[in-house]
Amino acid sequence: MAVKLRLKRMGKKGKPFYRIVAADSRYPRDGRIIESIGTYNPTTDPAQITLNNELAEKWLKNGAQPSDTVRSILSKHGIMKKLHEEKNAK
Repeated sequence: MAVKLRLKRMGKKGKPFYRIVAADSRYPRDGRIIESIGTYNPTTDPAQITLNNELAEKWLKNGAQPSDTVRSILSKHGIMKKLHEEKNAK
């Protein structure tokens, strides 16, 4: 099972709201998920992001691949750098 960290679109037409989720890559974008990690609201200025850092790190350590957008969100929160430093410290 290939797990991806990606965005699940919520909200109504013209007013997107996203959940950051861990999902099997074979399921549709808005389909079944394994676990919800956080939220992303791009309509506010600045964009509002809530994220459970512990869950994100857990999934990344277990081999989940983030989408491009989720990777940039995780980088802004310092999670990707932290995992990179842990990997190089070994």
